[in-house]
Amino acid sequence: MYQPVTAEIISIGDELLYGQILDTNSKWLSEEMDKIGIRVVRKTTIGDDKESMRQAFVAASEKVNIVLMTGGLGPTKDDLTKNVLADFFGSQLVLFPQALEDVKRLFESRGRELSDTNRAQAYLPSNCQYIHNEVGTAPGMWFEEKGTIWMSMPGVPHEMKHLMEKAVIPRLKEKFTLPVIYHKLVKTVGIGESWLSDIIGTWEDQLPSHIRLAYLPSLGEVKLRLTGFGENQEAITREVDEQIGSLLPLIEPYVYGYNNDTLSSAIGHLLVQKGKTLALAESCSGGYISHLVTGIPGSSEYFNGAVVPYHNVFKESILGVLETTLVSHGAVSEETVREMAKQVRLKFNADYGLSSSGVAGPGGGTASKPVGLVWIACDDGKSCKTRKLQLTQDRTVNIHLTAVAALNLLRETVIQKSN
Repeated sequence: MYQPVTAEIISIGDELLYGQILDTNSKWLSEEMDKIGIRVVRKTTIGDDKESMRQAFVAASEKVNIVLMTGGLGPTKDDLTKNVLADFFGSQLVLFPQALEDVKRLFESRGRELSDTNRAQAYLPSNCQYIHNEVGTAPGMWFEEKGTIWMSMPGVPHEMKHLMEKAVIPRLKEKFTLPVIYHKLVKTVGIGESWLSDIIGTWEDQLPSHIRLAYLPSLGEVKLRLTGFGENQEAITREVDEQIGSLLPLIEPYVYGYNNDTLSSAIGHLLVQKGKTLALAESCSGGYISHLVTGIPGSSEYFNGAVVPYHNVFKESILGVLETTLVSHGAVSEETVREMAKQVRLKFNADYGLSSSGVAGPGGGTASKPVGLVWIACDDGKSCKTRKLQLTQDRTVNIHLTAVAALNLLRETVIQKSN
């Protein structure tokens, strides 16, 4: 059985807590650790404060095999990492001649003189292994203390990445027997997280301990991430895929793709596969569905065109929606979206016509047609499927959810017509 290797990422700097700088380092580090089979179990962000740093180091030493630290290695007085690490390990700062030589060489290559402040960067905790930073002045420091590997790196992203790629990752691969970590995403639409959980609960309970499931909900969609841990890539990939094979019969109507698939790319593939075309009539979604559809390379093969008749006058004059329909039922109605879907299909000579009309908000709602009320329709020439949506008070969210629901209605229509 594989032995998990765990890591914690500690990001140091007041600027991170103030929100002045986005912490992209920890995201990149997590991705790189995942690639080599090291599981990041915690991320900690702390300011330039000695006691906070000490507490974070104590907590990390009790939890993980590897601690990756970024930040606090500059030449100024607010950069405390070296001092706190020396104190934490019961060592002291001493001059590393090679570190001094390297920083001198860097300054000379840039035509600058080495100041006393920068010279101080060559003083490091006596128990560390010096790691040369070829692209900056702040040195890397590797420690093997308290049963844990510690690596301290500059917070400047390109310097940190250089150290990781050139020195740290190769050392970690030598130091540990690393397991294989394999992820696969199953992407669903048209069902909420809790309902999905109810359907697959028994299947989830029977997963082996080395395969884990995570629910990743987003607007209108839920991703299921299966993560397998093992010693052999081929074996763990096969195991995860077998588990997905037993999952699919439970949720197949909601599954549109895997991993990097998007709803719009999956629908594009489906339309190409069936040799069918699409046209859109968008009111409340304002062209956003068209944007998603045309964002896929090769969409001209199946997308004929779109109309955005935002005002009722143009629903009638351009699309051909009957005046009596608009007067009797209003723009936000099942009757109107039916006619919109049918007329846009005919005008663009498409196999499918997809339409939307609603109250996106934040204003414009009434007692009978409140903000968030949306109707969508999909016409295939023989029948027209409609759906009523009761969404939120947020305009941006409503537009996005309308697009997801409309594309899913199209997906269902294409699949059912093919069966």
